[in-house]
Amino acid sequence: MPYLKGSFAFFGHSMGAIISFELAQLLRRENKPGPSHLFLSGRPCPHLTEKEAPTYNLPETEFIEELKRMGGTSKEVLEHPELMSVLSPILRADLEVCQTYECEPRPPLDCPITVFGGLQDEEVSREQLEGWRDYTTSSFAVRMFPGNHFYLHSAAHVLLRLIVQDLRNMSGGNSQTR
Repeated sequence: MPYLKGSFAFFGHSMGAIISFELAQLLRRENKPGPSHLFLSGRPCPHLTEKEAPTYNLPETEFIEELKRMGGTSKEVLEHPELMSVLSPILRADLEVCQTYECEPRPPLDCPITVFGGLQDEEVSREQLEGWRDYTTSSFAVRMFPGNHFYLHSAAHVLLRLIVQDLRNMSGGNSQTR
């Protein structure tokens, strides 16, 4: 992993939270430097993730209805058959990762973890976000925003400002943002 030099942090939303967490675990297993901070969003901690009926393998019409219900894909995209023929396999693969993920028990990470969520997220509760506390021996925080699972679209500016603030605090306020 030649690009992970110096100090770095990971941010992941939903499936990205799984990827960020597992990448941090992989770096530790390989005795490589890990992230200075892990920012996770919109994903329950592994031990409080409720098994749900898989939707990644639904027939196409039902799959598109499920995507509409979830609200993360624009109506224009969902109603464009050619575009959906390209995106559907990718979206199905993403959902399969999310719906079949199982975390192996491991010792907690030693980097701080900050978890973000939407106050109106019907898929992920604050309690499920709070459970990430068990996955670090360092500092931990949960920050909630108005909105559903995709709160980060409307709260992007504030979310980024908080992440920058956390990273500056860790480096003693000497970091520069670009």
